Amino acid sequence: MKIGIDRISFYTSNYFVDLKTLAVARSVDSDKYYLGIGQEKMGIPPPDEDVVTLGASAAWPLMRDGELDDVELILFATESGIDQSKAAGIYVHGLLEMNARCRVVELKQACYSGTAGLQMAIGFVARNPGKKALVITSDVARYELGSPGEATQGCGAVAMLVAEQPRLVAIDPESGYYTEDVMDFWRPNYRSEALVDGKYSTMVYIHALLESWKQYEALTGRSLSDFDRFCYHIPFTKMAEKAHHKLCRKLKVESSKEQMDALLEESLRYSRITGNCYAGSMYVGLTSLLDTAEEDLSGRRIGFYSYGSGCVGEFFSGVIQPGYREFLHADQHRNLLEKRTELTYQQYEDIFNYGVPTDGGEYVFPQYKTGPFRFSGISQHKREYESLVE
Repeated sequence: MKIGIDRISFYTSNYFVDLKTLAVARSVDSDKYYLGIGQEKMGIPPPDEDVVTLGASAAWPLMRDGELDDVELILFATESGIDQSKAAGIYVHGLLEMNARCRVVELKQACYSGTAGLQMAIGFVARNPGKKALVITSDVARYELGSPGEATQGCGAVAMLVAEQPRLVAIDPESGYYTEDVMDFWRPNYRSEALVDGKYSTMVYIHALLESWKQYEALTGRSLSDFDRFCYHIPFTKMAEKAHHKLCRKLKVESSKEQMDALLEESLRYSRITGNCYAGSMYVGLTSLLDTAEEDLSGRRIGFYSYGSGCVGEFFSGVIQPGYREFLHADQHRNLLEKRTELTYQQYEDIFNYGVPTDGGEYVFPQYKTGPFRFSGISQHKREYESLVE
């Protein structure tokens, strides 16, 4: 029985900063960002947008299309949690008015948790034929102003419906995975901005890739030539390219840089203009690949490498299903990205410095441009959300 990704929907903030604007503010050449890390824009969530509204907005098209009726499991993957107890997915479950017969939990392991959710969802569907699972990856990547990681900020969410006989990608059963206790990136409870050891994190990312691939190769007997495209975790696009080059060199693949990059290029297009989406970044890459590839990829095998600092890495694969293009939301994603509003540097800094009140008072947030849901305020330490769906 085939199990995998049946539908996929992506959402990001309606606001962005062009990294040329940031370059001027930081007195650096814009090529440092455009060429050095391969990023052009970063999505910026307004005060009334958070991981709940991002995730619910990503899943809304699936609900609108009547695709969530048989969902009995929601796995919400994030490293931008809003509560130490209540899962963000519970809010999403309510906003989408989903069936009460449903398990909902939140998953955390840096940027890897979306893949943990996908694999758990596959196991759930295998045990409950005919039922479906909804995996939501939603994050806001945030670093201190002026820090080395500032230009890699971003935000976004991906909602994936997992089912048997999937219409988009059937996930292969074999995986290679690797865990090591390291401190390459972390975000303590008392900080809203992440801490990162950039050079060390790059080294660990690649080490976990090589170890994961080694296991996957032993389990499947496949080589890199068995894949038509690759999707990597994308903290910034040049990191994905660097990792793939390293893997190819390690395996002595005789390909030019241009040939290697061509296998990733379509998957990097969305991330280049949204920034890092943490748990969702590899799945933003998958969405980008499916939406923008001119070639029909039906029947092609895709290699996936998911990485979460701290660290866990996993290499797995899937086969794109015939007729997949009929079930994409490509036009919706394109319209969202084209109609975003560009922020000035001062607007960006003002939003960055806005802090969600923590005193438990009564607060109503001004309405910005959001998707079908917004974070409307706080009352007695309770977050309040509003549906804008008519």
